[in-house]
Amino acid sequence: MSSTMNLPGVTPELPHVRVGVSAVIRDKDGKFLVGKRKGSHGAGTLQTPGGHLEHGEDLGACAVRETEEETGLVVTAGNVITITNDVFNGEGKHYITIFVDCAMTDPNATPETKEPLKCEGWEWKSWDELKRINEAAASDPSGDKLFLPLVNLVKQTADLNALIASKSQ
Repeated sequence: MSSTMNLPGVTPELPHVRVGVSAVIRDKDGKFLVGKRKGSHGAGTLQTPGGHLEHGEDLGACAVRETEEETGLVVTAGNVITITNDVFNGEGKHYITIFVDCAMTDPNATPETKEPLKCEGWEWKSWDELKRINEAAASDPSGDKLFLPLVNLVKQTADLNALIASKSQ
């Protein structure tokens, strides 16, 4: 903590806003890859592969790197799909999450759990399934829940497949 925090008229320093990059990967049936988080903020919630943008790193390169580190899948990065503003009030964290469309170089590849301390495993869910999970989370605290960036993505996006298609034109 800074010694200036106790000075009159000086605002205490707030945590820095971080940048997260989320890889949106679809299988040949149009389902999205999600995994259940462990060991950090949002533990127990479903997320797409992704992580922190490193200094000087390209957004697409971050999505490719994080996907390979977490799932073993080799992907190519496409366009930025959208951005969410994610404030984790309970944890004192604030992220800007950039969702990047990614395509598997081998459409038949199977994701692996490469970071078992951070993720329970990977599965494919349709956009409608993700929306239903988000809707049910309020009434069923024991069921699946989405990680805050996905919650915000669902809130601001009626049809993710249509949004992705519009960005690739």
